[in-house]
Amino acid sequence: MEIVEVPIEEEVKQSYIDYAMSVIVGRAIPDVRDGLKPVQRRILYAMYEMGLLPDKGFVKSARIVGTVLGYFHPHGDQAVYEALVRMAQDFVMNYPLVIGQGNFGSIDGDPPAAMRYTEAKLSKYALLMLEDIDKDTVDFVPNFDGSTSEPQVLPSKFPNLLCNGTSGIAVGLATSIPPHNLREVAKALILLAQNPDVETEEIMKHLKGPDFPTGGVIENYKELVEFYKKGRGQVRIRAKAHVEKVSGGREQIVITEIPYQVNKSELIKRMAELVKEGKLKEISDIRDESDKEGLRIVVELKREAKGSDVLEKLYKYTQLRRNFPINFVVLIDGEPKQVGIKVLLQEFIRHRLEVIYRRSKYYLKKAEERLHVVNGLIIALSNLDEIIQDIKTSKDIAEAKERLMRKYSLTETQANAVLDLKLQRLTSLERSKLEEEEKELKEKIAYYRRLVEDEGERLKLFIEETSKLAES
Repeated sequence: MEIVEVPIEEEVKQSYIDYAMSVIVGRAIPDVRDGLKPVQRRILYAMYEMGLLPDKGFVKSARIVGTVLGYFHPHGDQAVYEALVRMAQDFVMNYPLVIGQGNFGSIDGDPPAAMRYTEAKLSKYALLMLEDIDKDTVDFVPNFDGSTSEPQVLPSKFPNLLCNGTSGIAVGLATSIPPHNLREVAKALILLAQNPDVETEEIMKHLKGPDFPTGGVIENYKELVEFYKKGRGQVRIRAKAHVEKVSGGREQIVITEIPYQVNKSELIKRMAELVKEGKLKEISDIRDESDKEGLRIVVELKREAKGSDVLEKLYKYTQLRRNFPINFVVLIDGEPKQVGIKVLLQEFIRHRLEVIYRRSKYYLKKAEERLHVVNGLIIALSNLDEIIQDIKTSKDIAEAKERLMRKYSLTETQANAVLDLKLQRLTSLERSKLEEEEKELKEKIAYYRRLVEDEGERLKLFIEETSKLAES
């Protein structure tokens, strides 16, 4: 074995670059096409393979984690479980990809129950992301030990990256994409599909800005266009609160929405600390009245206190007002790039057009194969008596097949279909059914061929599918 001497600084530099790229591509930064990191994609695909569909029963989270570890993601079980839990939390995701049953944590920062106690299955949004995965729409690669394969990306009919957002920290890179409203994202996609030269300002008339699952009010709305154009900036969010008059001439502040990723119990704790420190001495009591109907924090004030002034202090000293970073860093063709909102939308459209192209090719091939068989069956039913005689007088299946192929110019596939034909299908009604099927197949083949050959047709179908998605 030859030993090659390499300067240590070069080896360290190259090893660090390799490690950094491994973290960026393999863990922290999402793919622009489906908005998922590898662990999330593997969880969803494993659950799909396990048959955990929205209309089916729940399965223990421990079993899901075990399947993910055993087949796709040979890392820590807690890391996989945490990723599963986050995809089920409606205060983290606008459109949860997993439906959880049991304790999956709370906005108060309560940890989820152990994976042996909780259960999960896919949500309808996850199913939209996996739709058509069995129709050769995406590339598959071998898993870590070569025992099975996994998708490199999901078909992702649902625009997950923008609807659910994402965040991640890699080596020298970070990503932070806020969640958005599905209908607004769909409108922006349709606008860009119809007019590729549209400017960001026009896009932002439809995609009005972040839509956080916990609500809140965006204060620097006018700056968003510039942030979204370059893919970098900060959204300033404040809680939704109002002042109410109560008995005795006093006022109270009622908070109904808090900024994204703010821990509610820590927020209340901080308010209480400020009262003790004397910075908010106008407050007499703080109550958490949140229930399954929604969030409600009541701040009672002393008689002489003015609600609007106290509210401004709360915004100043607590996380009732906070900044959410915007950093549109994503993987495009396997490389991390910082892009604007227009590129994020363009890349999703490009991905969906590729999926529609591959799906159409798949359907075209299946329809052509079926038409070939149907044509053979129609030939057989047109020469029924002779074919039955030929089969009866053949010494074995091989001879019968050879006769059919030679005498009636059938292919091997058609001859096999004729030999597999059941007696109950040798009726005149069955022939008319086959002729009707032949007509339908020819129409389908013409349609799929148009989709394969014409990008304009694929674009029309994308717009149609996206419109239906927004309506649903």
